[in-house]
Amino acid sequence: MDHWQQDVAALHRAMRAQTLSPVELLDQVLGRVDSINPAINALIHVDARGARAQALESERRFRAGTALGPLDGIPISVKDNLFVAGMPATWGSRLFKDHIAVADEWPIARLRAAGAVIFGKTNVPEFTLQGYTDNALFGPTRNPWNLALTPGGSSGGAVAAVAAGLAPLAVGTDGAGSIRRPASHTGLVGLKPSTGRIARGGGFPQILYDLEVIGLVARSVGDTALLYMALAGPDLRDRRSLAFPQPGPPGNATGPAPKRILFLPKFGDSPVDPEIASSVETVAENLARLGHAIEMRPVPFDLDRLQQTMGILFAAGLVLLLKGRDWCGRVGETYLPMIEAGEKLGASDYLAAVHALWDLQAELAATFAAYDFILTPAAAALPWPATEPYPAEIDGRQAGPRAHAIFTGFANAAGLPGISLPCRPSRSGLPIGFQLVGCFGAEDDLLALAGQYEQAHPWASLWPPIAEARD
Repeated sequence: MDHWQQDVAALHRAMRAQTLSPVELLDQVLGRVDSINPAINALIHVDARGARAQALESERRFRAGTALGPLDGIPISVKDNLFVAGMPATWGSRLFKDHIAVADEWPIARLRAAGAVIFGKTNVPEFTLQGYTDNALFGPTRNPWNLALTPGGSSGGAVAAVAAGLAPLAVGTDGAGSIRRPASHTGLVGLKPSTGRIARGGGFPQILYDLEVIGLVARSVGDTALLYMALAGPDLRDRRSLAFPQPGPPGNATGPAPKRILFLPKFGDSPVDPEIASSVETVAENLARLGHAIEMRPVPFDLDRLQQTMGILFAAGLVLLLKGRDWCGRVGETYLPMIEAGEKLGASDYLAAVHALWDLQAELAATFAAYDFILTPAAAALPWPATEPYPAEIDGRQAGPRAHAIFTGFANAAGLPGISLPCRPSRSGLPIGFQLVGCFGAEDDLLALAGQYEQAHPWASLWPPIAEARD
């Protein structure tokens, strides 16, 4: 097995044994970027010189026996809406096309403290407000499993890079499913932590209230857990993070106690691709075979109110971002209706939306008094053409802009942790993912259940043809 196919733990062991150096690993990553990235457009900026300096420092630490931990020397990409000192942060918009970050955003500083080699930025849709990845600055990102299709969004560049073997890990954001859905479209693990688990600050304005959190992309649950442990923990500058202790090492993933799982295969009458529905139904059966109790009941919250609430928050946040900026002609026309709607909102509308979030949090707290996890599909649609913002149809029915994203937003609105894991792919070989959502602060239990499922139904050895063809 080549180094680009190995998990983080194996790479760390090799570097500790000095059979692999961080510089050698980076050289392999950069070579694969040169070979593969032109076809998928996952990375929009690569800092080879800065990454090499980081890798050399890591190599010195390994030689001295002072490695900083399991991420030391591991190449990691960062989504283009997050600040990395000295690198562009354009947010996929002409409004910020010349913007260079002068300091690391707080989670990125934690990556550096862990010794990670931050080598590039990944593509996003403008303002990370859409479920596919394309923008006027860099163009579309393509799904490594089928270059005609999208990897989803808004973390499309992040997942495309990991799926194609350009790096083992990526850091992004998740405001309404922007990690979990793209992970499901590319055969990866995508973790959205609870609100506050990973402290935020030092970057662009957070325009989605507290719905958007730092999200993690990896090929396995184990790698996801290692990245999560490096980034999570309290920070006095972010009061939301003070509710949580520093996470400990991952527990035993082979035998978590039987859990009560609420299975929601559909949200109301919103359509779901039949292949996705069938694959996730098999997941429920597999979880039952692992000893967990699976139950079905109606969706335990008002879906229409949730969608209206998120629409208000997103529109108000975009207007806040643009206020005082010369944005005319530099923002995509697709956002003009959202801007117009946001400008019509009053303070009472916004406060009512915040109150609706509190109501949802209380409703779901009652649900989690009866269940340990909620199981759903991660996305309602298979990947669609790369330059189209959303699928026109799902299961033969006309679909609106957010129909494909129906399953993920409730976890953001309620601040809950969620993870997307691969399950049986489509007949054409396209990845499909399922979502598990836990109660507030239940990341350890969520990762343990995910690890148990991964061990029983492994997938990490599956690669898209482009990844192996360019080896």
